[in-house]
Amino acid sequence: MRTRKLLWLALPIVALAALLPMTVTAGGAKHVRWDIIHLIGGSLPGPVTAGGTASASAPDGDTITLTGSGTFVEPSGSNGGSGAVTGGGTWQTATGSGTYVVKELVTFVFANFQSSTPPLTDNIGDASQRANGTAVLRIQFSGGESGVLTVGCHGPGAPPGIFEGIATTKGYKTYYSVHAPVGGVDANRTIFHVL
Repeated sequence: MRTRKLLWLALPIVALAALLPMTVTAGGAKHVRWDIIHLIGGSLPGPVTAGGTASASAPDGDTITLTGSGTFVEPSGSNGGSGAVTGGGTWQTATGSGTYVVKELVTFVFANFQSSTPPLTDNIGDASQRANGTAVLRIQFSGGESGVLTVGCHGPGAPPGIFEGIATTKGYKTYYSVHAPVGGVDANRTIFHVL
């Protein structure tokens, strides 16, 4: 009887101890929104809205064009993976089209918050939350192929070494030749908002 009473007293303490690390981790986690964007007019100050397109090419010359947006939660201090994801978009190649769904965050590396110079009219989120960095997402295409989508954002004030746009795999094919944005053209741009 005494053992059972001690067990009932210890149970809330064990439960509290188990929840404590999750609470601390959740408090430091990064909640991030990503978008392939429209930059109306193809130049600053924009405005920027969701729903743009970005392309990349495979070694055989095939090009894939994606739309997309979503969110993910990156666990505190890990730059690691997470199943806390939403989003997806559409894909199109010369031979087909369809949709894709984000299944998992593989990694997110935050570079810095974007500078306010030059000015940018942001119709997606809070301008103070715009960020540069790189996210790698595991995705599933509507045709059944799996893939890995890399979203790079090299916005105002970004350090060197980050591409702007997307790269992806679709099944065995690697669309790793990123189409860089061109002034005056509304394509191949992305944005992160750290919420």
